[in-house]
Amino acid sequence: MTATAPIAVALDAPDLETAARWASLVTPHVSTVKVGLELYLRYGPDVVASVRGASRVQVFLDLKLHDIPATVRGAARAVARLKPAYLTVHAAGGPAMIREAVEAAPETTVAAVTVLTSLGDADLAALGMAGPASDAVRRLAALSVGAGARALVCSPQEAAAVRAEVGPGITLITPGVRPAGAASHDQTRIATPEAALSAGADLLVIGRPITGAPDPGAAAAALAAALRRRPERAAPAAGPGSAEGPARRT
Repeated sequence: MTATAPIAVALDAPDLETAARWASLVTPHVSTVKVGLELYLRYGPDVVASVRGASRVQVFLDLKLHDIPATVRGAARAVARLKPAYLTVHAAGGPAMIREAVEAAPETTVAAVTVLTSLGDADLAALGMAGPASDAVRRLAALSVGAGARALVCSPQEAAAVRAEVGPGITLITPGVRPAGAASHDQTRIATPEAALSAGADLLVIGRPITGAPDPGAAAAALAAALRRRPERAAPAAGPGSAEGPARRT
């Protein structure tokens, strides 16, 4: 059996039936399906079972939790029973919040979202965050790993710098991935799937280029085949923080 591609298909569907259909079409070709905030709020926990179906596909629950530590702990505990492979929290919530999520969902990989791919340097300046985006991402990545996060969400443009910061043991998830020639929509810091993997990404979040295609299954199969044809990326060299956590700055 051919291995599935390291792609998380974003199931940003208008209804549960469409999301489940897309999931059934793409799961022979990809490792993961992603359930976002809108779909989860509309249909609740049932959506996870519906998109998982009878397959063993991983479910990425992209809720981007961001609240006081006690509230995030309760929310993470509530969704942990659904056994998602990944659950997102905002790194900007701080180390105490991240630690609470990690402790509340021990069988789920907590992924800390660094800087949304829709934000550029000017947006960060308007928000009062020290930029550029690449520096903000790196700072938040180190903070998150120090608090126990085992995965990070960053744009593919920052993947190489984040990998150097946190070492090889952390899963890097990159949204803002678009095949060559595809529309960027509301993403600003983007790259092709091949470039994202070459930069150090482990899991590529791809939505509309697959789900917006006339045949989502065929689109997923084509992307998976293209990724299989690329040369294997060499294992990342052990960098600062590969054993003890993120690199420490002096």
